[in-house]
Amino acid sequence: MSNIEKIHDQFPELEVLQADGFDDAIIGLEPLSGKLIYDISKMVEVLLEEGLSHEDAIEHLDFNVLNAYVGENTPLYIHTIEESL
Repeated sequence: MSNIEKIHDQFPELEVLQADGFDDAIIGLEPLSGKLIYDISKMVEVLLEEGLSHEDAIEHLDFNVLNAYVGENTPLYIHTIEESL
């Protein structure tokens, strides 16, 4: 079951705005606002799998997704911090 399906199952009354094509990059839900949270690194991976170069993927996200305001339920986009051992 995908993360978006889990969210819909747990919160059926909640109407969330999704970034089209990036369901695999959803990592959570912000509890106070009900906004979806996306991992930007995973979003880049989605675009790389679609055939974009790393540079083009970053440019696409910056121009078309991360800076787009689509209302008060605009999703949140984060950079995660990975631990290195």
